[in-house]
Formats: sequence, C-alpha cells, structure tokens
Amino acid sequence: MTAKPLLLIVEDDDAFARTLQRSFERRDYDVIVASGPSALEALLLTRTPDFAVVDLKLAHSSGLSCVETLHTHRKDMIIIVLTGYASIVTAVQAIKLGATSYLAKPANTDDIERAFGKVDGDAQVPIGARQTSIKTIEWERINEVLADTGFNLSETARRLGMHRRTLARKLEKRRIV
Repeated sequence: MTAKPLLLIVEDDDAFARTLQRSFERRDYDVIVASGPSALEALLLTRTPDFAVVDLKLAHSSGLSCVETLHTHRKDMIIIVLTGYASIVTAVQAIKLGATSYLAKPANTDDIERAFGKVDGDAQVPIGARQTSIKTIEWERINEVLADTGFNLSETARRLGMHRRTLARKLEKRRIV
C-alpha cells in the first residue's frame, strides 16, 4: 500500500484553509495546516511534507519566509505560492527562495494540483506584447517596495512618499480574492 502524499497548507484564513484541506483530502492527500511561520516551525519538527501551498500575505508576516524555511527543510519539496497580491517582484522572490510555482487567487484545487505536476519551466510559453497601464506599473512598484520592507505598510508608505491610509486603500482596492 502506497502512503498518501503529505500536503502542508500555510494560510491564515481559517475558512479558506479548511476548504482547501477538505478538497485535497477528497483527492487522497494527507493534509496539515499552519497559520503562520511559528506554527510552520512547530509542524516541521515532526513532519516533512511532500507538497506545500503557501499564502503570500499572512496576518503579520510574509509567506516568503515560509517558502524559504520549507525549501531549507527539504530541497525537493514542491512549493506553490498562492496570493491575492500578485506582482512580478514577489513572484521572482518566491521562485528564488524555492517555490516551484506562483498562482494568483482565485485558484482552485485543480489549478494547484496541476501546478504540483509542473515543476519544470516551459520554454514554449508564448511571449506576447502587452500594454502596461499606469495603474499596473504603480501596483507593481507598490508590491516591489512592500516586499523590500518585509510587508511593513508604514515603511512602504514612507518610501513611496504617500500617506499610510492611502496605501492601505490602494492595496484593498486591488485585492484579488
């Protein structure tokens, strides 16, 4: 009898984590859930997952630190970063830290499981010209500075020269759920 693959979900939204957990359990995975970096560290003392799904923006921290911890713990672990705050900067950082894929929300169980099977890059992906709007450039710059400051809103606002509440409104307005 083959052991079920062990999936770790690092997600601070309890309802979403439970939904994802039940969905993967129906697909014959053993699933464990951590709500943040400290819970992750505790779980890794006793378990070593085969797969991980990590939310980029956790309540008081960045999921990027979790990606780094997981990759250090097991180099061949397949790590998927799932985020409602997708940006080029965080995608690049996630891959550099050991993630194998980066998915923007909304993503379902099928999307995540498909990403588990695609650990190598695809050189045949079509390259298309894309017009970048001013709002997209602003959004990517905000996310770049946000990642540089360790997701500290006050410091990000200071570096961008905007009021903290304005930054918070912009982040909430562009949220992808």
